Amino acid sequence: MTALSYSAAFITFFSVVGPPKVLLAFAGLAQTHPTAELRRIALISSAAAVFVGLVTGIASPWLLDLFHISTPALQLAGGVIFFIYAVGLVLGIHLGSDGSGTDAPDLVSGVRQLLMPYVVSPLAMTAVLIEGAARDSWTWRSTVVGAYVTVIAIDLLGVVVLARVLQRTHHATIELLGRLLGLLLAAVGVDLVLDGLTSLGVAVARDGH
Repeated sequence: MTALSYSAAFITFFSVVGPPKVLLAFAGLAQTHPTAELRRIALISSAAAVFVGLVTGIASPWLLDLFHISTPALQLAGGVIFFIYAVGLVLGIHLGSDGSGTDAPDLVSGVRQLLMPYVVSPLAMTAVLIEGAARDSWTWRSTVVGAYVTVIAIDLLGVVVLARVLQRTHHATIELLGRLLGLLLAAVGVDLVLDGLTSLGVAVARDGH
């Protein structure tokens, strides 16, 4: 496990599932959940994210082979799903929730709301699969998983430390930041789709060229 490889993987995961993206999701939950419950939600969802990342990262080559998935196809699928989710943020539509919004918030509902943006983030899972399958080496896949777990630990620490601050953040501020972040994430989703098209050999004009 070289420091350079670990650093590169860490930067990748920090950019797709780091605190700047995750804290906003927890800020929304903080408006309806008490501090102690918010921290339990953070702990459970982080443990679930680690488990999913561990299984996905270690088994990435076999998962891609099992489902006959190419890297470009994975980029396209991840980009499209994340784009749809980001558009929902921009429009104020909360996708992936099967509740009516009138039920009293509890631990299960809190974790469920974090499934798409955190536990099984399309960007993060795409990155884990692509990075894990990049080299046919247990050492490299362990490096990828280690970097991912480190970022999840930082996310958990951020939520635990800032739980009370998140609760005091005004709902209008969270809505404003959520829509702004949604716009930026939609662009990230489009960029991932363009990467997939480029990998397939489709000529894509980027940066004015």
